[in-house]
Amino acid sequence: MSPNINDAFPSNYLKASDLKGTQAVVTIDRVDFEEGGRDKEEKPVIYFVGKTKGVVLNKTNSRKITEIIGSAMTEEWQGHAIVLYPTETEFAGEMVECIRVKAVNKAKMQKMTPEPKLKPKPAMMIELDTDNDPPDDEVPF
Repeated sequence: MSPNINDAFPSNYLKASDLKGTQAVVTIDRVDFEEGGRDKEEKPVIYFVGKTKGVVLNKTNSRKITEIIGSAMTEEWQGHAIVLYPTETEFAGEMVECIRVKAVNKAKMQKMTPEPKLKPKPAMMIELDTDNDPPDDEVPF
């Protein structure tokens, strides 16, 4: 197998080529603001549970996540699942690879990860207190 040219240019952030043409369901961990790019401007970077690389957010992906979650407040994004997928977009007059986001198809996810079937618990025997003591004021749970 020949080497992938993208491996020659490692990045601290997730690139479209890292997805290897597939979609990935990820759970949002946090959004940090980090300096980056040629102008060293602070940009939002979204990180995911169990992943080391984040995605630098652009307006398109930020708006889509806001639409999916229903909030523009990034601290409310934590714990929500989204789908990352590679595609192309026009930038500076040429087509370039990019990462886009979309909502998780809930029906498809349920088929992929069915809920465990719970076994019914056996009935418990309860002894009734027939004394005339008043009930305890504190509930044990």
